[in-house]
Amino acid sequence: MKIIIEYESSWRNSFLDGSNDEQLPKQGRNFVASSAKLKDSTNFHQREITQNTVMGILNRLIGDQRKLYQSRQSEDYYFADMENLIHFQDIPKIQSNEVVYLRNIEGSDDKKGYMGMINANHPIFKSEYSFEFWNVLSLNIEQLCEFILRDKLIKDFELEKTLPLDPLSILGQLEDINSRKPIDYDDKIQEVSKVLTVLFGKKPTDKSGYEPKVNANGTFGVLPLYCCALYLQMQRIETKLHISMPKAQRGGISGISHNGFTPKDFMNAYVTEGKKQSYGSPYIFEDKQERVRKFLTKANGQLEIRLDINDEQAKELKQMIDNAGVSSFYLGKKGLAYVSDIRLR
Repeated sequence: MKIIIEYESSWRNSFLDGSNDEQLPKQGRNFVASSAKLKDSTNFHQREITQNTVMGILNRLIGDQRKLYQSRQSEDYYFADMENLIHFQDIPKIQSNEVVYLRNIEGSDDKKGYMGMINANHPIFKSEYSFEFWNVLSLNIEQLCEFILRDKLIKDFELEKTLPLDPLSILGQLEDINSRKPIDYDDKIQEVSKVLTVLFGKKPTDKSGYEPKVNANGTFGVLPLYCCALYLQMQRIETKLHISMPKAQRGGISGISHNGFTPKDFMNAYVTEGKKQSYGSPYIFEDKQERVRKFLTKANGQLEIRLDINDEQAKELKQMIDNAGVSSFYLGKKGLAYVSDIRLR
């Protein structure tokens, strides 16, 4: 028995991780075709017609709309004893590469999108405590250790340079601190780290707390120390001045955790329009090894399915296909496919 299928615009790429041959995860399969995720070559999935594709088509033609793995697991799977007797030949006549624009269905933010005008008059930059608060970031590492251990005021330190009190300057200083070389995890740094762990360390109810991370060579990145020092200074200022400083929704400093910072989240609190969702992105993969760009592949052609079954089985299968009355269907992802001919011999 031979079943001939004509198809047009059959997509030969997949935008999701995982496989149709497996049970769906609780949260569904992940979308991996955004511009950011396509930087990882493992997320560019090219697909061809396989035996599983053919078995999925045959199940669809007889009216079985379950996932293939579900059909195979059931006791009434029609093709249980036939799979080894089924062969196919894919004959693509035309293949084209196209740039398609994929909508963002995850609601993720546009990392490079315009966020509006900067509000430098926010109270956290213009209050009497602002200098003492933000200039924690102006301390060198020796001064920072003393500040954490001795509860000194910022004005009592001899600062090499004070920090302008505006969002961009603060963000620039954080990025500068983050780019500094790791320092030795010596006794003084260990003492400071222990104090910060007691104050801000991870707890069962707070997984985002301070966590000292020492590199394999015994060095230590300083950014978490500065971030924790900001939280420590916030506590001291609120206690001394009997005030409540502006905080993020979760009670912390916008865009700054105990271990680092996120530029977009930090600026989001001090702009007029805020973060915007990404509308989408073109489906383009930059293959650095082959030095070429790869796009969505579409194919037009013919699929021949041959079943080495006896005449009675062939007549029964044809009758089931006629009864189901499936006029058209997807072949793989998208596109249009239909049965053009069924030959019993």
